[in-house]
Amino acid sequence: MKKKSGFFFLVCFLFGIVLINSCKKDHVIPTLTTAAFTNITINSVTSGGVITANGGEDVTDRGVCWNTDGKPAIDGSHTNDSTGSGSFISNITDLTPNTMYYVRAYATNRVGTAYGDELSFTTGIIVVPTLTTTAVTSITLTTAISGGTISADGGSAIIARGVCWAITANPIITNSKTSDATGIGSFISNLSALLPGTIYHVRAYATNLAGTAYGNDIPFTTNPIIVPTLTTVAVTLITYTTSVSGGNISSDGGGTISAKGVCWATSANPTIASSKTTDGTGIASFVSTLTALTPGTGYHVRAYATNSAGTAYGSDVTFTSNPIVVPSLTTTAVTLITTTSAASGGNVTNNGGGVISARGVCWATTTAPTITDFRTTDGTGTGSFPSSLTGLLAGNTYYLRAYATNSAGTIYGNEFSFNTKIADIEGNTYNIVKIGAQAWMAENLKATKFNDGTLILTTTLDISAEAAPIYQWVNGDLATYGRLYTWYVVDAVSNGSKNVCPTGWHVPTDVEWETLKTNIGGEAVAGGKLKETGTTHWETPNTGATNETGFTALPNGYRNLTGAFVSLLNTGYFWSSSQDLSVTTQGLGQGMHWNDAVSLRGGFSKPDGVSIRCLRDF
Repeated sequence: MKKKSGFFFLVCFLFGIVLINSCKKDHVIPTLTTAAFTNITINSVTSGGVITANGGEDVTDRGVCWNTDGKPAIDGSHTNDSTGSGSFISNITDLTPNTMYYVRAYATNRVGTAYGDELSFTTGIIVVPTLTTTAVTSITLTTAISGGTISADGGSAIIARGVCWAITANPIITNSKTSDATGIGSFISNLSALLPGTIYHVRAYATNLAGTAYGNDIPFTTNPIIVPTLTTVAVTLITYTTSVSGGNISSDGGGTISAKGVCWATSANPTIASSKTTDGTGIASFVSTLTALTPGTGYHVRAYATNSAGTAYGSDVTFTSNPIVVPSLTTTAVTLITTTSAASGGNVTNNGGGVISARGVCWATTTAPTITDFRTTDGTGTGSFPSSLTGLLAGNTYYLRAYATNSAGTIYGNEFSFNTKIADIEGNTYNIVKIGAQAWMAENLKATKFNDGTLILTTTLDISAEAAPIYQWVNGDLATYGRLYTWYVVDAVSNGSKNVCPTGWHVPTDVEWETLKTNIGGEAVAGGKLKETGTTHWETPNTGATNETGFTALPNGYRNLTGAFVSLLNTGYFWSSSQDLSVTTQGLGQGMHWNDAVSLRGGFSKPDGVSIRCLRDF
C-alpha cells in the first residue's frame, strides 16, 4: 500500500506541471497604445493610454513613463493610474520648461509589463506675465491710486507686482514704484510723495522668472498747489489806536502756510504791502492785534495767508477806530485853605483817546469857572495831579473845577466851592461859610485887639461895678472855643467906633441874626442846623444837631460879671451888636443848648463874656 500511494502522488505532480505549462502558453503581456498629449505647459502635460488587450491576465498596474533620453520604462519616472483595461488619463508634472520628453504608456499583468508607442513633446517656454494698468483715481496734490490686473503669469509664479511711475513716459521699476504682494489677479497701488501740479506716467508691473512685464502707460497730473482759502474775523475790541481781528484758514491750498496775519488800510481791499501783522504759520486760526491806528478813522481789514502759490485774502471788513473825545476827570477836594491860597488838583481817568496837552484847575468867584478864568497849569498826561491856588482874596467864596485838554477840547471835573479864610489884626485865621446871601465866620473870634491895634484888656476881677468894661477872656481851649467878650467890645458907642472884627467884617446885628435863622428854617430848628454834630464838644445828647450850614457852633458857655465861667459844653452864646431896648443893661444875642434844636434870641448882661461870630460887610 505504501508504494502504491507514492506512485500516485508522483503521477499527479507531473500532470500539474504539464497543465501549468500548457496554460502559460495561452497568456501574454497586455496590448496598448500611448494617448496623444494635451494641456502641455512649462512643467506639465496630460497623456495616458488605451489598453486594448489584457493578454489574458488582469492588468494590475498602468500609467505612463517618461524621460528625456527615449525608451522610458517603469524603472524611471512614471505614473500609477489604477488597474484594468481600457482608456486611462495620466497627468505628468514637475517637468522642466522648454525640454523635450519621451513618453510611453505602460500596462502590467502577471505575465509582465507592456509599453505603448513612444511619443515625444516639448514643455512650454516661461514668458513674462500679461497685465494691464488700472486707471488712476483719487488724485491729490501728492498722492494717487492705481494698480493693475495680471491676466497671465507667463508660466511662472509672480514674485513681485505693483506700479512704477516717473515724469517721463513708460516708467520702469528702477523709477519710483510700489510693491504690492505676489500672484496673479487684480491689485491696488497707492502712489505717494508726488509733486503737486506735475504730469506723471504710471504703469503696472509684474515679475516672474522670465523677467518683468509692464501694463499700458497711463498719464495723469497731480493737483496743483493753489492759494489758501480763508475768511476775515470780525473786528472787536476797538479803541482809539488799536483793534483785534484775525482769520480762519479753511484750506492751505495744498501748500504750507508760510505767513499769515491781517493787513489794513484806509482804502478797500488792503494787501500785505499795506500795514500788516505777522501771526505765525500753518493752517490754524489766528488772532491779530492792529496797532498804531489813527483815532476816528475808517479802516478796511483783510486776513491774508501765503503759500508757495501766492497770497490769498479774506473778505474786506470795515471798522472805524474810536474818535478822540474830551477826557474824563474828577476834581480833588479843596484843602489847605488859607486867606490867600488853597490846594486842590484832579485825576484824569481817561485821555479820551488823545494826548492830554494841558491840565490843572481853574477858579472864579462865580460858578462854572473855565480856563479863561484863573487857572493852574499842572503838566500833561493822565493820572492824578496836585494844584496850588494862590493870589486869592481873603474871605471870598470861590468855585473851582479841574480841567484837562486834548485835541477834542477841554473838559471839566466836578465843581467845588470854598471860602478863603479871613485874618484878624493879629494873624489869627478863620474859616468862613456862606449861608444864603450871608458870609459868616465858621469859628469864634480869637482877637485880643481891635482892628486898629488897640489892645482889649483881660481881668480876673468882678467887673459888675464898672460902667462900660471892655474885656476879653479865654474859657477852655482857645484854638477850639476862641475868646469871650463883653458887649461893650462890640458897641460902637462904648468902644469909640472901633471894630473887633477883621476889616470888611462886623459883629452882626440882631436883625442879621434873625435873617440867618429865617433862612435856615426858623428859630425852632436853627440851633440844630448851626450846632457842631456829635458829642466831642457838646454834652450828650446834643439834640437835633446837623451842622448842615457849616456854621459849627460850639458850647463854650460864658463868663458872668462876677468872674465865674459858666455852662461850658452845654451852652453856646453869641453877641449881636444890638442893645436890648426893653432892658438897657442887656445886649441882644443868640443862645443854643445841648438838649434842644432851638436858637433862642435873648438878652445877656452887657458885662458878661460871650463869643463873637463876625459877618461879612456885603
